[in-house]
Amino acid sequence: MKKWVAWGIAVILSLVLAGCTSPSSGSKSQTINAYTIWPEKYSTPVFEAFTKETGIKVNFIRLSSGEALARIIAEKKNPQVDVLFGGPADTFAAGVKEDVFEPYSPTGADKIPAKYKDPNKHWIGVAVDPISFMFNAKFLRDNNIPVPTSWNDLLKPVFKQKLQMADARTSGTAISRILSLIYIMGEDAAFKYQKKLNQNVQMYTKSGAGGALPIANGQAAGGVFFLVDSLEIKQQGHDVVISYPKEGVAFAVEAMAMIKGAKQPDLAKKFLDWASGRDMQQLYEKNKINFIPTNPEVKVADPALDMSKVKLIQVDILKAGNDRQRLVDRWVNEVIQ
Repeated sequence: MKKWVAWGIAVILSLVLAGCTSPSSGSKSQTINAYTIWPEKYSTPVFEAFTKETGIKVNFIRLSSGEALARIIAEKKNPQVDVLFGGPADTFAAGVKEDVFEPYSPTGADKIPAKYKDPNKHWIGVAVDPISFMFNAKFLRDNNIPVPTSWNDLLKPVFKQKLQMADARTSGTAISRILSLIYIMGEDAAFKYQKKLNQNVQMYTKSGAGGALPIANGQAAGGVFFLVDSLEIKQQGHDVVISYPKEGVAFAVEAMAMIKGAKQPDLAKKFLDWASGRDMQQLYEKNKINFIPTNPEVKVADPALDMSKVKLIQVDILKAGNDRQRLVDRWVNEVIQ
């Protein structure tokens, strides 16, 4: 009897030790850590598809672009994640300046046009997202206001304290809004315009999409958003109208990169390889993620993503990244103070 008890204890101990060694180390080697700037409803289908195809799990935290960049810079000596996924490329360009990304050219990235990639391979663009106007249709009808089609329309007195848009200190949407104005008007004139516009702003939101639902619910009249957020509100059935200023809008290149000093560089490379391919970008339309693919092999059927009649402004992403903090500081000092 004692022999059987001793044997049973030995078996149990061996199983416990096995559970403390091989499974845990195996699990660790098959889990990648990421920060994502995309909302969970966009990033989760992507990460789940990656896990389904490769077996590699993704632990992720969603942050706004400013928060993600600040955290990665703060963690520079001890990186806590392996990749940064999603978010405007000017955020990544600013990160390049801080030396927080590891150059890597993912497999299959050659299909993506050069204008959507960092020439030094620090980041690669996986989607395009233009700036748009979004307004509550009932507010426009009740006040007999034509659908805004000019940046100057936002200065109308009827919109006083009625607009919501993103805060430049935390949001990439706000940076693209500012860049749109700078490319159209010149920097000094753009900041004078924004000072006037500030009188009509009810609230600057932490995230780019923060004002979208208040506008849909009639708590605000309208605002400036990335198209992905405007279209999501419209697809939810809210009575909103989406338009574009005739002067033009900048568009964000949504990017991804490997963190310099990543603890799991091989897994990071596997993710970037997969996410550069056609299969990942085909997930957008399937999951109502309203981005425009950068991979020319991926076609979209939704006419709302047709930008042929919109004046799109090509931004110098490297310059935008270098100028980002200076523009944010100027916006704080000259526009909202």
